[in-house]
Amino acid sequence: MDTAPRIELMNWLTGQGLTGSPESELIRGFCERCLAMGIELSRGQVFLDTLHPLFEGRGFRWSDRPSNESEMFEYGSTATGDAAEAWRRSVFFHMLEEGHSEMCLDLFDPAIAERFNMIQTLRDNGHRHGAVFVHRFGEQGSMGNMDCVYSHWTTRREAGFDEDQMAALRELVPLLGLALKAVAQMEIARTLGRVYLGRDAAEQVLRGRITRGVTERIKAVLWFSDLRNSTGIGEAIGPDEIIPFLNDYAEASINAIHESGGDVLKLIGDGVLAMFTADDMGQAKRNALRAEHQFRKNIAALNTRRQAADRPVTTAYVGLHEGEVFYGNIGSDERLDFTVVGPSVNEVSRIASMCSSVDRPLLTSSAFQSGLDSAGRKYLVSTGRYALRGIGRAQDLYTLDPEIDSDEVVRGGYERYLAR
Repeated sequence: MDTAPRIELMNWLTGQGLTGSPESELIRGFCERCLAMGIELSRGQVFLDTLHPLFEGRGFRWSDRPSNESEMFEYGSTATGDAAEAWRRSVFFHMLEEGHSEMCLDLFDPAIAERFNMIQTLRDNGHRHGAVFVHRFGEQGSMGNMDCVYSHWTTRREAGFDEDQMAALRELVPLLGLALKAVAQMEIARTLGRVYLGRDAAEQVLRGRITRGVTERIKAVLWFSDLRNSTGIGEAIGPDEIIPFLNDYAEASINAIHESGGDVLKLIGDGVLAMFTADDMGQAKRNALRAEHQFRKNIAALNTRRQAADRPVTTAYVGLHEGEVFYGNIGSDERLDFTVVGPSVNEVSRIASMCSSVDRPLLTSSAFQSGLDSAGRKYLVSTGRYALRGIGRAQDLYTLDPEIDSDEVVRGGYERYLAR
């Protein structure tokens, strides 16, 4: 086999790995170039485990014929249930158990079809032979479960891959794996940033804003919420129920905030600190009110499910405030937090803590209320003037007009206002 196309493909893989091309484009480009240089591929499939809170890994596939299969798919845990059984019957599991890094398979060998899953499906689609590789990472190169690249390549040739084709695959597939690993690690970094820092903060950090003390003064709508009687509920339930309890209600708030364009900055026990920003602060406030409204719907649905399972339920208090904050890196050289600080952050937490005193699920500051347009202000009513603990000045606090809960016409008008 001519070495020039092989070197050209190696250079292409190196360039794609450096530029961070999407994995599906990498697989497609690799397989099409292999065909062009005489490696008679009929199908390619590559898997990498990952480090993600929801799924175990991602797979990518290519076929020489049109197919309704997606180029990329995600898979959950293979530790239990049907997924575990399917994994144990895979050729990759066998290779890991036996310490193999390469196997050639005759797909029409009855023993192969009986031993490993997916073989019959490949045969039915005209594939005759397969080459399977497991390329392991070293200890320093692993990240969570992402410790190797699995790949499976098939051909329709009756005799299978010849020696030159196998030699080319042995040389090229590791380079493909390296390019995929580079892309996957960047995706893991983005995922971990979003999960642990918040969406906007993660983007700021990944763009290089990691120097201690580098902050910017911004105007934002701040959200602080916490759960009603969470301490009492925590003392009444078993230790193994506390985390699922907190997770359920945290998910209800986080989903509502994200769906309405907000950014969750910090989880503090059962509390959530978030912010809403926009060029139009009136829109940011409307987004915050929309998130609060959706949060109540999420809680109602959640409480229905938890009551059906005979599990404790609760509601939440929400404080909303508008003010200037410092947004950026605060901490030491070895431990930084990308968050917001300033008097406004203290105020919004104090406003939320007043909800129980006035027996209202939502309170907003006068700064929040006054900055709304006239259509929005009519839905907020004053609860009185209060001195907030640790805050030097008293201020009027506002809540939603109770008619929103009791009058369908008013509620409909409020929901139309939020949807603007």
